[in-house]
Amino acid sequence: MPEFVNPFSGKIPDRKLTDSELVRALRLDLAAEEEATHTYMAHAEATDNPLAKAVLIDIANEERIHVGEFARLIQILTGDEDNFLGKGTAEVDAMAAKVTGQSSPAPVTPAEKTGTTIGALKS
Repeated sequence: MPEFVNPFSGKIPDRKLTDSELVRALRLDLAAEEEATHTYMAHAEATDNPLAKAVLIDIANEERIHVGEFARLIQILTGDEDNFLGKGTAEVDAMAAKVTGQSSPAPVTPAEKTGTTIGALKS
C-alpha cells in the first residue's frame, strides 16, 4: 500500500538534479509529509488507547515540522514562493472577511479540543 514518492524509485540518477528538478522533488517530499500527518492523526483519532494516541500525535507533529523545513527550503530555492503563498493567504482572508464580516478570520478550534473526532461518533 505505501507509495514511495521518490522520483528515482530507489535509483540514484546518473547526474545531479537541476534546481528546478530539486524543487519538484521537494514538493513531492512535502506532500508525503502532509500525507503522513493525515494518516497518523486519523489513526490517533480512531483509537481509544491513550499511549498509541499520544505516540501517533507526537509523530504527526514531527511530520508537520518536516513540512515547515521543506517549505522553507522551497522558498529559498525558488525565490518567489512567498509571493504565491502571500497571494493565497490574502485571497482566503478576503473571503473570510466577506463571510464573517471581520477583517481577520478567527482561529479554528482543533477537533481534539472540541471533542469532535472519529471516536466521538461512536454510539
